[in-house]
Amino acid sequence: MAGTGQLTTEWKAVERRRRPVRNGIVNTLMVVISIVMGLIVYNDAANAPYAYRWVEPIDLWIGLATCLLLFFRRRWPVQIAIATVVVGSFSDTAWMATLFAIFTLAIHRPFRTTALVTLLNLPLLPLYAVYSWHLRSTGFQDLLFTCVFALFIYSGAAAWGLFLRSRRQLVYSLEERAERAEDFAHLQAEQAQLRAREEIAREMHDVLGHRLSLLSVHAGALAYRPHAPTSEIAGAAEIIRASAHHALQDLREVIGVLRAPVGELPQPMFADLPALVESSRQAGMVVDLRIDAPGNIPDHVGRTAYRVVQEGLTNALKHAPGQPVRIQLNGVPGDGLTIEVLNSVPSAPRTDGGQGLVGLAERAKLADGRIEHGRTGDGEFRLWVWLPWPA
Repeated sequence: MAGTGQLTTEWKAVERRRRPVRNGIVNTLMVVISIVMGLIVYNDAANAPYAYRWVEPIDLWIGLATCLLLFFRRRWPVQIAIATVVVGSFSDTAWMATLFAIFTLAIHRPFRTTALVTLLNLPLLPLYAVYSWHLRSTGFQDLLFTCVFALFIYSGAAAWGLFLRSRRQLVYSLEERAERAEDFAHLQAEQAQLRAREEIAREMHDVLGHRLSLLSVHAGALAYRPHAPTSEIAGAAEIIRASAHHALQDLREVIGVLRAPVGELPQPMFADLPALVESSRQAGMVVDLRIDAPGNIPDHVGRTAYRVVQEGLTNALKHAPGQPVRIQLNGVPGDGLTIEVLNSVPSAPRTDGGQGLVGLAERAKLADGRIEHGRTGDGEFRLWVWLPWPA
């Protein structure tokens, strides 16, 4: 999609560079055609000489000058059209220039302006009739034919220009709509990438936060008791090794988001909660897990529940080490699943960046659930989440 947008931009840039040259060629052709056609009509009209010879060169040179005005037809379409219509009322040499000017006006201005300028020929027809009758002795039938023919071709030029204008506006609207659709597609793609990055960051925090917290606790214990018995040091080192190994495995699974479809990635389930709690117990935590819910929990609800418990254990391990943790899960289909994690709060103030709780709030919102967290009146920290469980 980005390649298509780049090609479209480059094509438009090329068109903008070519447009002045193209417009100059078209204007030159119109001026040449107007002069040639004007001279042809002027020579044909020479069979009916002017009653006053001094009028003939005025007709010729004013008509030729009017043809040169077509070079400015795009810049001042209304002014050029009015000028050519007025000059065309007495100069046969300017008739083709008038036709091109009305055509240009219809393309670049709305219908009302075009109609008013075109209808300006009606009050000028009597002036042309008087001019031709007295100065050139034109016959009535020829005069009538010339007037009708002029109205016909001028109206036809205006109609054709209006048609091209409407077609051009349609093309512009379609191009604008396509550009908006392309921009919207780019925006959707960027939002999808942003959501994917946020999901990966959330998974990284949820998966690695718990393992790294275990590593930090046991490494801190080794540093605090450097003269501990060899068996205790070996046991702590084994827990650190196992936790680091599991952290690497979890990291590989999260990185797999970038390489494999989501459906093929291993995801934690509700049934994995006892193993999660057992790993925390091996790290020295006192955890009381109680589950009062049937086993047919939907996969997405089970994954969210697993992440809630994991975040609760991680926060308790970081901010209340050595304090017992109580975890209660209960629910039935139709009423939802309730998860509650309670742990005692030490006397020191709780310093929590809140990133894990922010991630849990987003997970709960995506699952149409609710979340509450904070200190209770008994001096405990409580994390409570409700998730919908369809009947």
